[in-house]
Amino acid sequence: MRVVLTRPRPEARRWADTLVARGHQVLLLPLIDIAPAPDARAVQQAWSSLPDCQAAMFVSGNAVQGFFGTGNGRDWPSTTRAWSPGPGTTRALVAAGVPPGRIDAPPADAAQFDSEALWPVVAPQVQAGARVLLVRGAGADGRPAGRDWLAQQLMQAGTHVDTVAAYARRLPQFDDEALAQARRAAGDGSVWLFSSSEAIANLRRLLPGQDWSGARAIATHERIAQAARGAGFGVVCPSRPAEADVVAALESFG
Repeated sequence: MRVVLTRPRPEARRWADTLVARGHQVLLLPLIDIAPAPDARAVQQAWSSLPDCQAAMFVSGNAVQGFFGTGNGRDWPSTTRAWSPGPGTTRALVAAGVPPGRIDAPPADAAQFDSEALWPVVAPQVQAGARVLLVRGAGADGRPAGRDWLAQQLMQAGTHVDTVAAYARRLPQFDDEALAQARRAAGDGSVWLFSSSEAIANLRRLLPGQDWSGARAIATHERIAQAARGAGFGVVCPSRPAEADVVAALESFG
């Protein structure tokens, strides 16, 4: 079976290795480009503020890499927790040098890996008047962008929330061949793997008016599945984002 990987290229390569080892064909069509932080000075200032923060929450592995890439080799402060929404971000934090004992994340058997799954783990730590840093990506305007659910929970608990964009997400530029490959994959039996609603939005911008009714997709969250259905994908299979679950969902297509 052929799988269309839409994750940013560095993440897609790891998934490609896993899927090829399982005997699947892979087409890399990253639907989000990752660029450096739009304001490196703001990230450096965030680094300087870390010892005063109760915790820093990283929304993704890209957030970890962008933040530590601007840290000039500084060590993680012993007084600050690192919050992760899932295994990929946790692996990135450990690789960046954060001691595993300083990391909080949802349990491995969580139904989903997101802010809602993280909150029950970290809520007992939250202190009124404390500071928490949210490390995320920037949108097209260069400002931090993303879901505000966790920030709202923190502010309701009396916590002061700072936000910094450690990387930027951009619409990729597809050449004619990539556009042709995407059109063919809309109806040739390929299975698209989506881990971001933004990737689906970018696909719709790149191929406006494309008929997706004959296309199949796996989405690693129900919100993403809803976006795929909204785009017109004929078959959408939600899955936990863990590799084993995604592979099982893929192979359920037969």
